[in-house]
Amino acid sequence: MKVSSRVTTRRSTLRLSLASAGTAAVLALTACGGGSPATTSSPAAGSAAADLGTLDMNLSWIKNAEFAGEYFADAKGYFADAGFSKVNLVAGGPGGTSTETVVLAGGALVGTSSPLGVAPVIQEDDAPLKIIGTKYQKNPFTVTSLADNPIKTPQDLVGKKIGVQAGVNETLFEALLEVNGIEKSSLTVIPVQYDPQPLVNGEVDGFFAYITNESLTLELDGHDVENLPLADNGLPFMAESLVTTEENIETRREALKGFLVAMIKGWKDAVADPEESARLAVEEYGSDLGLEMQKEVRQAEEQNKLVSTADTEANGLMTMSDKLMADNVEILKLAGYDLTVEDLFDTSLLEEVYAEHPDLK
Repeated sequence: MKVSSRVTTRRSTLRLSLASAGTAAVLALTACGGGSPATTSSPAAGSAAADLGTLDMNLSWIKNAEFAGEYFADAKGYFADAGFSKVNLVAGGPGGTSTETVVLAGGALVGTSSPLGVAPVIQEDDAPLKIIGTKYQKNPFTVTSLADNPIKTPQDLVGKKIGVQAGVNETLFEALLEVNGIEKSSLTVIPVQYDPQPLVNGEVDGFFAYITNESLTLELDGHDVENLPLADNGLPFMAESLVTTEENIETRREALKGFLVAMIKGWKDAVADPEESARLAVEEYGSDLGLEMQKEVRQAEEQNKLVSTADTEANGLMTMSDKLMADNVEILKLAGYDLTVEDLFDTSLLEEVYAEHPDLK
C-alpha cells in the first residue's frame, strides 16, 4: 500500500503536550530545541555518495539507549555513507520544543514523535507533516504496579489510585479506560511526575510508565512489578515514529531515503547488540547524563521487542503495516482526531528504499 503523502532518563514526544503549538508560532521558529550537545560525524573515507549536506535529527528525549540505532548509524558511518557530510543528533527533554514544531520550522529534516503527537497539529493547525516510518511497532506505555497489589487486567484498575502525568499521558490513560469500558469515576487519578517513588511509597496503586524505563528502574531496585501494557489492552499505538514535512518528501527525497537506509542499518545493529547499544549511550552519546550501564542494557533489550516483530521480519525494520496504520487511525478517533491513513502516513519512501536495497530486509 502506498500512502501519500524520572527518575533520571527519558520521556518520548508522546509525553509532551503538543496541541498548544499554533501554526504561526511554529512557522516563526528557526532553531531546534535544546538538550545534550549535538553529535557531529564526518563522511567515511572514500564514500561515493552524493553530498546531502547536514543531517539534523530531532530526538524526542535525552540521549539514552532509546536512540541506539541512531548512535550506530552515526558511529559506524552509515549516515556518512549515505552522503551526509555532518550529523547533528539533537536531544530533546522535558519542557523542550516539540519535535513537530522543530520539523515544521525547518530546524530538523526528521524528528521522532508518534501518531498521537502528530495528529493534533495536523488536525488543528493543518500542519503538512507525515510519518514516514516507525521504530517501535508497539508503544511502550504501561500501568506498572507492585506484585503484592497487582494490576493485571484493565478491570483491576477499578477502585485503585493511579498515578498519571498531566498532558498527553492523561489523554492516553483516559483512552485506555474508554476502550476497555471503564468509567473514570470508578477509580482515582493522582497527578504525579515521572519518578515512580509514589508507587513505592504506597501513595498510588499503579503508575503510568514506560515498560522500558520506570518499570525497569523499579525492577532493578529490587521491586517485583506487574505491568498492564497499553499495546496489549486496546491501544496499539506505534511509537518513536519518524516525522518530516510534505515539502521535504517532495524536495529532499534522496536525503530522506539515505537517512532511512542508514537508520535501518543502525537499528539492525542495535537489535543484534544491546550491550553495545548501552555502551554507546552511557560512554559516548549520553556520557554527561550519568546513565547506569545495567539499566541501559535492560532498556535496549526490552525495546528490541518493540522494534523487531513478525511484521518487520517480513517487511523490514521501520515499516508500518496496513493493519498497524489503520489501527492507529481508529484509536486516534477515541482522542478526538478524525484523520485518515493518508492524512497521517506516507509509506512511499520506505517502499522505494526496500525495493532498491532488498538486502536490508
